[in-house]
Amino acid sequence: MAATPALPTAPPKPTWDPKKPEPPFPWLRPTIRIRLTLLYGGMFLIAGILLLSIIYLLAAQAINTGNQPPFKIVSGTLIKVTSDDCPAINSSSLPLSDFNDVIAQCVDQQRQVALDHLLSRSLLALLGLAVIAFAFGYAMAGRVLSPLGRITRTARAVAGSDLSRRIELDGPDDELKELADTFDEMLERLQRAFTAQQRFVGNASHELRTPLAINRTLLEVHLSDPNAPVELQQLGKTLLATNERSEQLVEGLLLLARSDNQIVERKPVDIAEVAEQAIDQVHAEAAAKGVVIRGEQKPAVVQGNGVLLERIALNLVQNAVRYNVPQDGWVEVTTDVQHGQAVLVVSNTGPVVPAYEVDNIFEPFRRLRTERTGSDKGVGLGLSIVRSVARAHGGHIAAQPREGGGLVMRVTLPI
Repeated sequence: MAATPALPTAPPKPTWDPKKPEPPFPWLRPTIRIRLTLLYGGMFLIAGILLLSIIYLLAAQAINTGNQPPFKIVSGTLIKVTSDDCPAINSSSLPLSDFNDVIAQCVDQQRQVALDHLLSRSLLALLGLAVIAFAFGYAMAGRVLSPLGRITRTARAVAGSDLSRRIELDGPDDELKELADTFDEMLERLQRAFTAQQRFVGNASHELRTPLAINRTLLEVHLSDPNAPVELQQLGKTLLATNERSEQLVEGLLLLARSDNQIVERKPVDIAEVAEQAIDQVHAEAAAKGVVIRGEQKPAVVQGNGVLLERIALNLVQNAVRYNVPQDGWVEVTTDVQHGQAVLVVSNTGPVVPAYEVDNIFEPFRRLRTERTGSDKGVGLGLSIVRSVARAHGGHIAAQPREGGGLVMRVTLPI
């Protein structure tokens, strides 16, 4: 792996965007507010149906549906009865017994009509009250869940690297306030941890910059000597360029650590140009090992830090060259734009890599079937840095074993 100073890394960048707007139709989302509204409204509707059923049964029992009328004509003369609802009793030629039966049927019919009217109007009233109950339930659910919304907004602000935010929920000492207080305590501990990390980064930056500055000064002093041999001057210029790039890398890594694993200053960077520079730096090592570097680099411009993006390509190409076969090895480096993303693919020949060991190679100081330290191929931080830088730019890296041996490294970055 590429030897690079180890720095403390912040937690991975969240995969969800804390500033992502809400969907245009929130009513279609099965949110807890909608579920509580349906629960409140459904319980009211069930209670209303039960109450309506009880009232209907009691009303039917009270008016004695299906029984005889409370009166009966036993005798009489010149009795005339007329009714628009019961035309059968308008006839004057009915016997007295039949006349009583017709009156009983008419009374029973009117009782049933009254019950039907009671049922229909009660259902309409229940429907109207159900609508009011659902609206009231939605409002009450929103009021009850408002502390959760406050907690969510604070969590989103914290996800955007604002650890100074607190919920500070007021109100009764209930479960929601207990949750908010627990969340505030967690944020307090996180802020202290990140403050300590930033303090460590500040101290580490001084320790890392000082020897590089001393090396640069010594090289510049030797290069200023006009009597120095040409070979020594050429070597000094090469070392000075390497030292300068190391200083840029340290500055970039420290910037990455200070910005909580997010790139603050972004500039247009062509991944193809970055890959070509990485190939040029590794070309001599590849030629010494008999490894052929090939591939087409198509333009793919992203917004990011050029030094860190170059470190991605350099680490991947170096690993592909160093972990290769002894003879007739090759490394293929391609860049392209696919599905609105810049893609860097580095594939190589090499030993067979089991699929279950692929994830381990991205862990710090981890190698495949080798010791953790003392390797002449690096300190085991190269791919860890690649993954960290890719995440900081909003992208990701995936490794896949290649058939016949070797790996295919695929880095995708948003444009």
